[in-house]
This record gives sequence, structure tokens and C-alpha cells, in this order.
Amino acid sequence: MTEFTVNSEIIIKENIFELYENLSFRISELVNNSGNDFYLALSGGETPRLFFRYLAENYKSKIEWNKIKFFWVDERCVPPHDPESNYKMTKENLLSLIPVQDKNIFRIEGENDPSEEAFRYSRLLADNVPSSNKYPRFDLILLGLGDDGHTASIFPDNIGLINDKRFCAVSGHPVTHQKRITLTGSVINNAKNIFFHVTGTKKKDIVKSILLNEAGTENFPASHINPPDGYLYWFLDGSAGRLLSI
Repeated sequence: MTEFTVNSEIIIKENIFELYENLSFRISELVNNSGNDFYLALSGGETPRLFFRYLAENYKSKIEWNKIKFFWVDERCVPPHDPESNYKMTKENLLSLIPVQDKNIFRIEGENDPSEEAFRYSRLLADNVPSSNKYPRFDLILLGLGDDGHTASIFPDNIGLINDKRFCAVSGHPVTHQKRITLTGSVINNAKNIFFHVTGTKKKDIVKSILLNEAGTENFPASHINPPDGYLYWFLDGSAGRLLSI
């Protein structure tokens, strides 16, 4: 694992709504102080659901939403109306509640052939996201953390995707074997800002291992997220950060 750069910060809030407020305010600052366009990649899963709803309900008039180009970090290989779709969750809890134009939404089409869609979305990123160091450079990527140390859809058994030179790749859940499409670590680590958003007691051990750089941490994909030319933030609730001594 790479040692964290000085451009990193850990924020712990005991009350989850204080965490949501801090996270929302940071996002609003980045967006509103940016230029004409702001390139954002979102994660799915359960953790962002309540946060997206809070963001939409409390920051609908505080963020210049028309600036944001919405992309996804990963997607399950299911149609957009499927209950497991990251796009569906985001649409229901955020996109349908804020003023955003369809032309600013760039979803991963999980209903397509996985290999073809990984290639298509890579081309889409190349055509629609500014590049730096030959990779798309997002203004902000929101990430979650699994209790096995995975992030995006990069799991411990396919940790090679961290250094994969492609923009997107096909992955698979280690237990269900469900196929997924994910950004590679090469794209994620090229972002200007990365926000990890982690909540719950189940995550406390993996958070401690990664942030205190314990033995074996290099086996966790999330430990390799450390943008060399960007800023890394960990937003934790009191349960997830319980074991930290910082």
C-alpha cells in the first residue's frame, strides 16, 4: 500500500446527519466554485442511498446542478429498471429530485454485453471527460467501502484492476459471480478529489486496517486509492471510525 499523501483528510462525525451535512457542503463548494462543467462519478449500493436523498432534499437550491456531468464508478450488469441497478437507485434518490438535464447523465448500460459495454463506456469517457496523464480526470469521485476492503467493483480477488491500464473493465462479485462494469484504479486515482463515504459498525475493522496501515492492508483494493495529484477524503460516521486513534 502507498503511504497517504499530505493531501488527505479524515472526517468523523458521530451523528450521521452531521456527516451528510459536511459531505454535502464540501460537494457544494467544489461544484459552485468550479468552472462551467463539473465531472462527477457516483457509486451505488446501500450506503449512498440515504445520503443522496439528504443531498437532494437539503441542497436542491444550494448547488449549481446544471454544471454537473454525472457518471458512474461501477454498475451491476442488469437493466436500468432492475432493483439492483446503481443507476435506478441514483435516479430515484437524487436525479429525479434535482434540476438536471438528461444530456448531463452518462449511465453505464448494464443491460448490454459486459465486454462491449466496458469498451463503449471507456470510449464515452474519452469523448466526454477532460483528460490528464492520458486518463479521464474527474473533478470528484464518490466511493464506498466494502467490509472485504473492496471499492468500486474492484474486489480482493481481482485487485489487479487497481493498476489496469484500461479505463473500464468487467469484474465479478466473488460470492454471487454477478458481472459488473467498473472504472479501473488508473482512472480513479487520476481524479482531482476522491471522497470515501463509509458508515456503520460492520466497516470499523476494515477502516482501521486501511487508515492505520496495518499488516496485510495491501490486499484490500481500497488501500490503493491514493491520488498522486489530487485530494483524498474519508468521511466516516462514529460507528465506522470507532476504532481509530488519530
